[in-house]
Parts: sequence; C-alpha cells; structure tokens
Amino acid sequence: MLELVAEVGPLRVYDKPAGLSLLADRSGADNLWNQLKQGTEKPYLVHRLDKGTSGTLLIATTQDAQRALTRAFADRRVDKFYLAWVSGEFPGGASLTLDLPMCRGRKSRYRLAGPRDAIIRKGHTYRLVADREGVDAQTRVRRLAYVDNRSLLLVKPLTGRTHQIRVHLSWLGYPLLGEHLYGKPADPAQQASRLMLHCHCLHVPGWGVFRTPAPATFVGSETS
Repeated sequence: MLELVAEVGPLRVYDKPAGLSLLADRSGADNLWNQLKQGTEKPYLVHRLDKGTSGTLLIATTQDAQRALTRAFADRRVDKFYLAWVSGEFPGGASLTLDLPMCRGRKSRYRLAGPRDAIIRKGHTYRLVADREGVDAQTRVRRLAYVDNRSLLLVKPLTGRTHQIRVHLSWLGYPLLGEHLYGKPADPAQQASRLMLHCHCLHVPGWGVFRTPAPATFVGSETS
C-alpha cells in the first residue's frame, strides 16, 4: 500500500513500496498513479523512482507547486540520499565521487559513455579517461557497512540521469543486489528478493527534509 507520510501545503510525501510502478506498464499491474487518482486531490508528478526502488516520493497537488518543485530538481537544488546494498567490498573511508558520463544503451538499458577499462581513480574521484558523446553524470558514494561480501552504501546522486545509480555502481563492479538489468543478474551473489535501492531522504529547500525508513524487505535494513 502507498503510505502518505507528510503534507506541507500543496506537497504530499509518500513512502513508495518496491515493485510498484509509477505509471502503467506492459504488465497491466496496479500502478501508483491509479492509486493517487482515487484520492480527493488531483496529483501532479514531480520526480520519478524506478519500479523496483522504494522510498521517498514527492507529489504536488497544484500546478504551481509542481512547477516550483520540478524546477528545484532540474536546478539540482534538491539533495537526494539513497541507501543501497551492493555485491562486493566497496572501498571504505571517505566519500567517493563517480564522475562518469552516460549514454543510452541497448533496449531499456543505459551505459557509461566509454569502455569500462577507461575508468580511473584519482584521489577520491572515479573518471573516464576517454569517452564518447554522453551526458554529464555524477554520484557521491560512502560505504556504511560491509557484511558477508556485500556493502551498504549511502548514495547521493548529484545529477538525475535515468538509472544513474544502478549504472555507475554496476560498471564499477559493485552491482545492486536484486538488479535485473545491470551487472550479472544470474550471479548468486547478486540475488535478492527485490532491487536493494531505497530513497531514504530528500532535502527540498523551502519545503523541508523528508525521510522514509528502509522497509523490512530491504536486506540488512536493521543496520541503516
């Protein structure tokens, strides 16, 4: 069920469950938009979360609020924080910045705008030393825990590209658990009951800071 966790004027904050698509898809399953339209307020889309991702989702109830909020996201004034479980031992210590341009890949996938062996680390930043035409994409990552060859990460996307977190981590060799598009989905080390990505917190200037706790379906959520 979709849970309303906060109301601030014409802003509604929901805790989106994993597995619920934002809009109708080919499966014909129920979607978040259908649930929202059954309420007494007309919903306006502000930003998106992938179907497999759980967590903090903002919806406006007026067009003016929608315009203001989407502009804040577009101008990169919204700080977004995700929790992610990945396969492998992600480097610990200070936060790392992944400055890795992206481009569209085959079918519904995205990829880095360059070969994997062109990724280098310089200080606290991973970069591509050679790239094709692609769009700017930066993600900041800090490891919170390492348990049984999987790492819990705090992730802050600095840009908002489609599948950005999923692509960046996979191409570095640390795919999300439960990932079905990137990495090696058939690898037992990557298996999980859901995509292990949770939008934990959004800081929206002028509106507030909104958080949703990681659900029980999020592996190891007791450590977050």
